[in-house]
Amino acid sequence: MDGAGGPGEGPAQQALQALSQRLQVQEKEMELVKAALAEALRLLRLQAPAPSLQDPVRASPAAPPGLPPPRSPSLVSRGTQTDSEVGMEASPGTPGLSNGPAAPQGGSEEPSGTQSEGGGSSSSGTGSPGGAGSPGGTGSPGILRLVQPPQCTDTARRNSSSSPSERPRQKLSRKAASSANLLLRSGSTESRGGKDPLSSPGGPGSRRNNYNLEGISVKMFLRGRPITMYIPSGIRSLEELPSGPPPETLSLDWVYGYRGRDSRSNLFVLRSGEVVYFIACVVVLYRPGGGPGGPGGGGQRHYRGHTDCVRCLAVHPDGVRVASGQTAGVDKDGKPLQPVVHVWDSETLLKLQEIGLGAFERGVGALAFSVVDQGAFLCVVDDSNEHMLSVWDCGRGTKLAEIKSTNDSVLAVGFSPRDSSCIVTSGKSHVHFWNWSGAAGVPGNGTLTRKQGVFGKYKKPKFIPCFVFLPDGDILTGDSEGNILTWGRSLSDSKTPGRGGAKETYGIVAQAHAHEGSIFALCLRRDGTVLSGGGRDRRLVQWGPGLVALQEAEIPEHFGAVRAIAERLGSELLVGTTKNALLRGDLAQGFSPVIQGHTDELWGLCTHPFQNRFLTCGHDRQLCLWDGEGHALAWSIDLKETGLCADFHPSGAVVAVGLNTGRWLVLDTETREIVSDVTDGNEQLSVVRYSPDGLHLAIGSHDNMIYIYSVSSDGAKSSRFGRCVGHSSFITHLDWSKDGNFIMSNSGDYEILYWNVGEGCKLLRNRYESRDREWATYTCVLGFHVYGVWPDGSDGTDINSLCRSHNERVVAVADDFCKVHLFQYPCARAKAPSLVYGGHGSHVTSVRFTHDDSHLISLGGKDASIFQWRVLGAGGSGPAPATPSRTPSLSPASSLDV
Repeated sequence: MDGAGGPGEGPAQQALQALSQRLQVQEKEMELVKAALAEALRLLRLQAPAPSLQDPVRASPAAPPGLPPPRSPSLVSRGTQTDSEVGMEASPGTPGLSNGPAAPQGGSEEPSGTQSEGGGSSSSGTGSPGGAGSPGGTGSPGILRLVQPPQCTDTARRNSSSSPSERPRQKLSRKAASSANLLLRSGSTESRGGKDPLSSPGGPGSRRNNYNLEGISVKMFLRGRPITMYIPSGIRSLEELPSGPPPETLSLDWVYGYRGRDSRSNLFVLRSGEVVYFIACVVVLYRPGGGPGGPGGGGQRHYRGHTDCVRCLAVHPDGVRVASGQTAGVDKDGKPLQPVVHVWDSETLLKLQEIGLGAFERGVGALAFSVVDQGAFLCVVDDSNEHMLSVWDCGRGTKLAEIKSTNDSVLAVGFSPRDSSCIVTSGKSHVHFWNWSGAAGVPGNGTLTRKQGVFGKYKKPKFIPCFVFLPDGDILTGDSEGNILTWGRSLSDSKTPGRGGAKETYGIVAQAHAHEGSIFALCLRRDGTVLSGGGRDRRLVQWGPGLVALQEAEIPEHFGAVRAIAERLGSELLVGTTKNALLRGDLAQGFSPVIQGHTDELWGLCTHPFQNRFLTCGHDRQLCLWDGEGHALAWSIDLKETGLCADFHPSGAVVAVGLNTGRWLVLDTETREIVSDVTDGNEQLSVVRYSPDGLHLAIGSHDNMIYIYSVSSDGAKSSRFGRCVGHSSFITHLDWSKDGNFIMSNSGDYEILYWNVGEGCKLLRNRYESRDREWATYTCVLGFHVYGVWPDGSDGTDINSLCRSHNERVVAVADDFCKVHLFQYPCARAKAPSLVYGGHGSHVTSVRFTHDDSHLISLGGKDASIFQWRVLGAGGSGPAPATPSRTPSLSPASSLDV
């Protein structure tokens, strides 16, 4: 064309011309389709019996519960299927049988007109460039709406079922298809996987949305991709679904774990005898039960005022008030959450003062109360580059003094118990002695001056993680060389300013080699002796006057090194370790764990089928079985590889665990022995799930396949049954039907597919027929019964896990913003309200209800925490409604923070 490169035409003009040509081709194609339909309708009027003109949904015979509805190929016609549409039926992986003949292509009938219920393999559903899901259209990510037909006049006749007219209809369809391909050749070469709903406004695939029936499907969009879900036949209108949050609520019952791996100043004993420590955003007040070295028992209370992870603690001299500092973070909208210090009452769990909001950077690294002033002042070191050191009035919450500390990391801070004007900090290669002139408590008028500790003839260590003040005023420091240095007092020169005249400074007066490797903790006991905790050697040593070793004990290797030490009543000690365990005992009798936890990111979670137990696994390669009633670790084993998913056999005798290498194990829950070790592919496994009868095991992999195994009655033996091949992305979630014959699965590109396992792992192309199927579990995050849980504007990664309660009344959701949500079930209205629960300091990776729905278990990702929530209200457990799909819920866009 000579005008293609003319000066008056640019890329925009060429694009408009191309669009105009495509629309002309589409109009011609539609004329052919209309002609074919008119001829088909004419023949139907002549040959079809009267009942075929009834509403197709009501005329279709209902299938028994749990069984697929009878196939009616002409129940909902897509008009005429062109050869290009047949080409779109084949996914990149050629969905169909894995151990049988390929399924016939083009034989599925979908009222919604989309090839897949996931957006990754369907067109935008409109013939115009500004259609839903396109940049210029009305469909935006997270928007859910009921699909409406453009014309319903002849719907009943067009979709009536009549066998005598099948042959002429098929002939006319083939004729229209071949004519359409002459007009639009490009459409016949596009595969299902290559069809982009945002960039393909025309083509035969996009027009199929014109044949949707009102009330049959709803459509939501994630990342601009349409996801079609079919409404169960028992729901007449979405507007009839009740709204509101669920009547059930959650109460935090127990927190498993302790943050000892990467934090200090994290373990203290209150005046009440409770032990205070933290994990994630929760400060735990724990009262151990039983005697020293005995079982854990006891109870927990929780301070939950923080919005991000707690990093350090300090206890007031009165033994009641507690200061806790948190790190910086961001909320779900990306807005920064500033670090802050909370001062709160440990008896009432009420916040008394919020200190330093907007004054700290990155986080609060260390803090300490003054001693001789009845705890009137609080010293704080933040995590900024300069590690700002500030002094605050606890009662007023005002800053009295501030100074840049050092560019090196600061690990500990403390007031002298003899004089609040003396503050000590230690950390990387330094000990600093600070003199604070408080200017009579006038805000901002105080000054801080520093004297650096001089090591002289002693080797300067790389780190000084801890120090403690002795009753005589000396200071002991523990360093990374395993040495304890004694810093003695000496009068400073007259040039040193400060309150009360000349001040004292410190110099090294003694050194004792105490441990192999670093010293992580020092603790002054009530009798004046000192305890030191080693890193590499894991020894706990008691020192008398003159640093004479009196007694020692060694912590078992699987608990890690000593991180913190606290003294309880009598001779009982509590020891926090670097492997996130809290031990209880004494030097003579040894130590036993009372709190244990994982040490790295968690993903795998499953609950026992008939006991209050659950199993977890994660990146620390540990597989742990927890006793939910005794709040204790029943057993743990080292998997040698990262565990990502798990599921109990219905008998409870064995558990299947999926690893990140494509390998999966079956372990005996009593002996902990591996009874089966199989590898499928070389990519990580996302989900393992036993069928309700325990006869099959489904394994979803990142290689886009679902592997099906036949399982023996005791679960110990398995053999390959088949593969479900058809997803175009990695498997994320799957569920079995109640009869154990079908599977519903989700994938990384937001597909919803259904499989008939009993007939050879066959892909059910007609997803409409699965709308009334009942599912034994509901953990798929995409589906009609749960699409209301998705927030507006979601990008598809906001929800990590979902679980329906066994009584089918509520659904719990784990999101990417550190929250656990509780919705009514079914949750089938857009932007449904929920009860929202915080406490995790990282993305929540999984949620599961216990067998009797009495508790909900949730896993934190990076914070390695496990929360056990008690489910309260609304009659507790009980039988599910007779027809769950007829007991709908949820609508308005609001949420309740609890």
